Amino acid sequence: MLGLLMFIAVATFRTDFEGASLGKVEEIAPGHYEARVLGDVDQDKRNRQASWYSFRIDGAKGLALTVDLIDLPGEYNYRPNRGAITGDTIPVYSEDGKTWRPVAGVEYDATAPRLRLRLTPSSSSVWIAHQAPYTNADLARLLLRFRSRAELRVDSAGRTPGGREIPLLTIGKPAEGKRVLWLMFRQHAWESGSSWAAEGAIEFLLSKQAEGIRRGTVFRILPMCDPDGVAAGRVRFNANGYDLNRNWDAVDPTTMPEIAAERKVILDWIDGGQRVDMLVSLHNTETSEYVDGPPGVEFGPLLERFEAALNRSAMFQSTRKASAVAVTTTEGKPGRMSVVQGLYRDRKAPAFLIEQRISTHPKLKRAPMPDDRKQFGAALVKAMLEATAR
Repeated sequence: MLGLLMFIAVATFRTDFEGASLGKVEEIAPGHYEARVLGDVDQDKRNRQASWYSFRIDGAKGLALTVDLIDLPGEYNYRPNRGAITGDTIPVYSEDGKTWRPVAGVEYDATAPRLRLRLTPSSSSVWIAHQAPYTNADLARLLLRFRSRAELRVDSAGRTPGGREIPLLTIGKPAEGKRVLWLMFRQHAWESGSSWAAEGAIEFLLSKQAEGIRRGTVFRILPMCDPDGVAAGRVRFNANGYDLNRNWDAVDPTTMPEIAAERKVILDWIDGGQRVDMLVSLHNTETSEYVDGPPGVEFGPLLERFEAALNRSAMFQSTRKASAVAVTTTEGKPGRMSVVQGLYRDRKAPAFLIEQRISTHPKLKRAPMPDDRKQFGAALVKAMLEATAR
């Protein structure tokens, strides 16, 4: 939600920047504010998700602020829930818009439900978000750094309903016999942690350390699958209300051009005789961490090797055993296939999905921050290489 949210006597809540989102704010006592989380609904006005907020408070220096986040309950896969924002999902804040830290003063009331934040900024402005944001502008700055690299090719997979390009990166020169690995990030706009991992993966792949990797492997990367949603601060549905990881069996280029474009570049690659050794779509979730594989049993050994390699990394620990997904996310309802399910149905492709937690990580003993995510991006690449080694 772009635009000025509201003026308050001392502090000003703002959402006039990329990726910002917050609903109505009311001052209920001096320095104490109640803020509604906007959430997001699908094309049928169902499956409300309130798992993203990002805003700035100006005029905040030295003020003892209390912000209550409310309007949290929602629905997931047509099942009601109390909401994704809980005491396990600690907000982050920044006093420069770049460096992020967890908010120390957090109280969760499950009966309301309500998440209360307390902080006293030492700067005139403070940014607050569900997790550290990563915008289209951040990706543009990253790609600008590597614009002269011959090993990187930047194409467009297509355009969004808002007219934004969906970038498609190729790292390494395609050649017969080379292994080919695909990566997808940010199918859901709120999952900014996956974009930090994408940045880490891209930086690693273009580093001197990865010269040998590039000689034997080609990487095809969709780093920003929902640029409209990221720009607008949405949660998981595109401008027309379609979940970009739930409609891979009902592709409509008019209402969901993102899926149509992403699916086309993958299938065109396969149908052109090019190999796909593995495709991974990285996601974020609240307190779980796991990897899912295609419905077919033929990819069971690859799934096991991949999970084992991920668990050896410094920032992944499965909360349940890796498994092959069902053929759909919602039985009896069309248009509910994920990228993993849809690509397996269409071409028996070895597609996998990772959910990575945003809450306190058992290996880190704290919530992951951007640098942790970037390190995982490199570890993800290495795990894919290990799992597909011949």
